[in-house]
Amino acid sequence: MTAQTDTVQKATVLGGGSFGTAIANILAENGFQVGMWMRNPQTLKNINEERENKQYLPGLKLNSAITATDDIQAAISGSDVVFYAIPSKSFREIVERTTGLIEKDQILISTTKGIEPEGFNLMSDILKGVFPVNPVGVISGPNLAKEIAQGQLAATVIASKDKRVRDFIQQSLSCKFFRIYVNADMYGVELGGALKNIYAIITGMAAALGYGENTKAMLITRSLAEMSRFAVSQGANPMTFLGLAGVGDLVATCVSPLSRNYRIGYAIGKGESLEEATQALGEVAEGINTLRYVRNQANELGIYMPLVNALYAVLFEGVRVEEVAVALMTGDHNTDVEFSLPRGA
Repeated sequence: MTAQTDTVQKATVLGGGSFGTAIANILAENGFQVGMWMRNPQTLKNINEERENKQYLPGLKLNSAITATDDIQAAISGSDVVFYAIPSKSFREIVERTTGLIEKDQILISTTKGIEPEGFNLMSDILKGVFPVNPVGVISGPNLAKEIAQGQLAATVIASKDKRVRDFIQQSLSCKFFRIYVNADMYGVELGGALKNIYAIITGMAAALGYGENTKAMLITRSLAEMSRFAVSQGANPMTFLGLAGVGDLVATCVSPLSRNYRIGYAIGKGESLEEATQALGEVAEGINTLRYVRNQANELGIYMPLVNALYAVLFEGVRVEEVAVALMTGDHNTDVEFSLPRGA
């Protein structure tokens, strides 16, 4: 299966958010007919009549090969690949809604960076559970949608155990400003995308509180250690976290005000409550729910994650930032680079 044929191919993007829209536009520019399904009637109308997603990507002129619809069957029918670009809290609902509409040879791709609490499922787990015979993959990386929409240079990772999926997506989405790398460690790539949202909240808080570059560098590198430690306990390859889906995504999310999770952290650092910060953002910040799930899982499994526990204490237990900062700086001394030295050696 390749993306290079003499006939026009069709792709489907389920979801009308910023990243889904950016992906849809790249696919259309690369010659696909793209069906975008969404529930918001105003966004649908704006895309079809004015060629613009005014809510999430204002200013981006969308390719005429994109057709927005609220008919999910019409969006999916005849597609070679279906991208699920849905917030994690709605992911299972939409996947199950497409039962009976997906053909067995269609490629299914998740672009969602989140975790389902019941059973600690990643989005690929949901896809594979509902569609066990379909080829499945995940996309993750330092992909701030607004920058991609502006044509700024960026790269991402397509992860799948199926080489056909990796090759197809690499060919379908590659363009002059968007480069696609491949990885077979789907679980590690997906966990990296979910976990980094937690740490973006922390670095956003640190920036608001006036901490300097040394502090930010320390937080990012210790975050990477926690991420990889947790992911390896779940069966991921630690080397995955040296790439775009690990350190790349972590850095982009932890330093950019374009990141929803960073902005939540920044607002809280400036004195807003979690509820006020979330309401002001007006978008989903996946890191809040991910924090709850990861903290519970880490504590259950006995995985050392001091930053996760510190953020949880600040957001949900009323502990002051200054108190957890002191606790972090006076805690157990650890190895600098995770896995380079046995713990306790």
